[in-house]
Amino acid sequence: MTVATHKTIRAGTRGSALARAQTAWVLERIQSAAGPVACETIVISTQGDRDQQRPPAAFGGKGMFTLEIEDALLNGKIDLAVHSLKDLPTENRPGLCLGAIPLRENPADALIGPTVADLVKAPGAFRIGTSSLRRSAQLHSAFRGCDVVPLRGNVDTRLRKVREGVVDAAVLAVAGLARLGHRDQIAGELPHRIMLPAPGQGALAIQVRTDSWLMPLLQTHLHCPRTAACVTAERALLSTLGGGCILPVGALATVEEDKLSLVARVVAPDGSTSVEDAVTGPLDNADALGIQLADQMLNAGAAEILDKL
Repeated sequence: MTVATHKTIRAGTRGSALARAQTAWVLERIQSAAGPVACETIVISTQGDRDQQRPPAAFGGKGMFTLEIEDALLNGKIDLAVHSLKDLPTENRPGLCLGAIPLRENPADALIGPTVADLVKAPGAFRIGTSSLRRSAQLHSAFRGCDVVPLRGNVDTRLRKVREGVVDAAVLAVAGLARLGHRDQIAGELPHRIMLPAPGQGALAIQVRTDSWLMPLLQTHLHCPRTAACVTAERALLSTLGGGCILPVGALATVEEDKLSLVARVVAPDGSTSVEDAVTGPLDNADALGIQLADQMLNAGAAEILDKL
């Protein structure tokens, strides 16, 4: 089957404004590459979307925003799935694979409300909303005495809660804010010395069945090999540390010429202890570099931090 003979490309996604925007971006590029082909967005409700009360840890940390979408893909109800890569478990389910990882957006986290300088001056003066253990732990480590409170919901919901004074500040991904046209809400980016992003943050994952006829098109027109190498290293590290997007683990890989550099940080939930390390090696050895760095960190004390979670 080819794009020309297929009637409609069905793309599965979550129902949030961000998920829909990301899916629209992917489908626009497919249509640009393939010509006049019909595309349809299929919104699929996930457990993480339906239950906004429990913290992410209550879901076990794997697949809370992806499981139902993957089920639809395996059952043939959709032809591809568009995920935020950081939400996707590090291991593909049998029968599924990543068809493409497009060029990554800015992977940093942003402060909404006060500036970094404000937090440095008076860390306890602001109620900072986040339900991410990674963000909370790094905030506690960088700003001793800060007040971090749970804050769930989509991007617009969290921005509204800051405006309404439910919290004084929030931490959100720069990429999501940018994709929704909310750059003007950013008080400042959190530098990586304070806040390393989640593995895969800022990148999209286009998931397909392993026998998908879309694979050649996706690989040719949407895949970014350098982004793929970076997130491969980050996800290999996360998998070796125990997997799951709820771990207090920040990681970021960058590429310069044919070298890949990976830095990672594991932080105790209260910020009292952390282990940080880095590694550099060949770009085509991304998976092994992630595993190597994780092993180094586990031996340096990260295992003790993670065992106490």
